[in-house]
This record gives sequence, C-alpha cells and structure tokens, in this order.
Amino acid sequence: MAVLSPPSPAQEGVERGHPLAIGAALYALLLVAFWFVARHFSVEARIGGHMGSGFTTFALLLAPYWFFGFGAAGTLQRKLSHRAARVLAPGLLVIPYLIFSIPRGEFLRIYAVVLFAIPVGLAALFEFLPPGTQKLCWQDVVALAAVGFPVEFRWLAGSFPHPGLSALPKFLLVDAALYAFLVVRRLEGVGYDFRARWRDLMIGIREWAFFAPIAIGLGLILGFIKFHRGMPPASQTISALLVTFFFVAIPEEFFFRGLLQNMLEARIGRLRALVVAAVIFGLSHFNKPLPFNWRYVLLAAIAGIFYGRAWRSKRRLVASGTTHTLVDVVWGLWFK
Repeated sequence: MAVLSPPSPAQEGVERGHPLAIGAALYALLLVAFWFVARHFSVEARIGGHMGSGFTTFALLLAPYWFFGFGAAGTLQRKLSHRAARVLAPGLLVIPYLIFSIPRGEFLRIYAVVLFAIPVGLAALFEFLPPGTQKLCWQDVVALAAVGFPVEFRWLAGSFPHPGLSALPKFLLVDAALYAFLVVRRLEGVGYDFRARWRDLMIGIREWAFFAPIAIGLGLILGFIKFHRGMPPASQTISALLVTFFFVAIPEEFFFRGLLQNMLEARIGRLRALVVAAVIFGLSHFNKPLPFNWRYVLLAAIAGIFYGRAWRSKRRLVASGTTHTLVDVVWGLWFK
C-alpha cells in the first residue's frame, strides 16, 4: 500500500512538504485493510479472543515501521536533543507487549525486560560508542546480531504465543533497528521510504522477470518446486501480496539490503557487497525446515542477488521489496 505517483516536480514538492500527514492518512487506510485481512484469516479465533487488545498491539508496532517510511527519523532527530531521551525513547516499544499480555494474563517479566532492553541497548550502543563511519563496524555487527538472531531462531516467539502473531516480535525488532540505525547512528543510503515511485515498481518487476526463469528452471531440476494449476481467488492473491510485502519482504530487505549490503559497500565495494549479502541471506534460510535445506539456501542466495540489484539500482527498499514480494507470492500460490 505504498504511495505510487508519477515523479512530477509538483507532486514531489507536496510529499516533501507534508510527508507525515500523508503517512497518517495512509496509515489509517492500511489499518482498515489489515483489519479485513485479520478477519479473512480468522485471527480472532486463533488468538482466543481479545481482538481489541491484539489489534491495538499490532497497530502500535506498525506505527513506527510505517512512519519511518515517511521521514519520522528526521523529526525524531530534531525533537530528541538530549542523550538520555534519545537512548530511553525506544524503550516505549515494550508498551504494545504490556497491552497485549496483561489483559490476557500472559505477562512474563523476562519478555518485558528483554523487549525493553534490546531497543534501549541498541540506541545506547550507537549513542555512546558511535562508529563514526558509513562502513560496517563492530558496533553494527553487534546490532545486526541482536536483531537478526532473535528473528531467525524465534527466541521471542513466546512473547506473543499464538498462531498468526509471529510477525509481532519481528516488527518490534525492526522498529528498534530503524530507530537505532536511522535516528541514532544516522546511516545514509538505506532507502527506507514508502513514498514510492513508479520506477520502484518497474525495477522490482524487472528483477523478478530476470530471476523467475532461473528460479523455476533450477527449482524444477532440484525438485524444490512443483507447479500447481489453478487461479486462486482475488482476495487470496491481494491478501498474499499485502501480507508478504509488509510482514516479510520489507523487514528482510531493510536488514539485508538497506543495512548489511549498504554498509558492506562502503567497506568492500558494490559487487562484493552484493554477493556477500546475498550469500548471508541464503544461509538465513538454512532451517526452513531443518535439517540444513541446501536447495532453499541456494535458491534464496540467487534470489538475494536480484533483490540486491533491485535495491542498489536506486537505493530504494520498495524496489527490492517488490521483487521479493513477487517471488514469494508466485512461489507460494503456484509452486510451493
């Protein structure tokens, strides 16, 4: 549900002038869309009721994720002028967990501590030990590990222990990483911007078209995929596109392209950064499912090359997110 508009100077001027206002209007529409998606997938039944607190939790975790795509980082940089405020502000991300867990009698102190400590710890890391360069440094490695490992190994799954809510801990960690890298570290060239251009969509489709024949051919040869005939209902396709883009593609593209590949470029160059980020992206799929799924790793690493190409074309995550979304949705609907 990113904004797609022709790149006219007048429109670009409007967006530069009122990005957060535009983001707020679209955020309301996005919540309505996700409400219907939640009803479509019977989320209320999956979480045993409490839809009000559950959806409020989701909305609060989605808000930073969404508004950082409309320039919230710059606003926070200006407003949070004191070190203590800058470091402690992301601790507010624990509030959605409290809203969800306390009414349900599922509050656990360990999760509250961890969900407060990770965002604050990341902010403190860059506040008091700033890298001082755009290149990947040890502080960045620590921060990426603090975000990546809990997502990869589902260490925080117990904080929202219900089917259909696995994305909530990921959203919280993405929010923490956005704050740490964009507000405190002030990393440039990430491309986290939901004010999309048609060229983002075109670049994303182009890279998907380049990758699709490779993935289908190699996937069939390796026995990793199998073609399924039939056309799914339009509602299923739209839901798959929406959920995949926001829950899977953009978080992963932010981590692997906007952060990892971006910082590696400054240290080892564009081509090596593209390959290294793609390989690490492929290896992150080793446990889907266990034991080591080398076919998935290989295809994901090759996909990572095309996702990386899409991102670095204009340094825009919406472009690589489009490629990523199309790959996952086509695979899930017709080849999985």
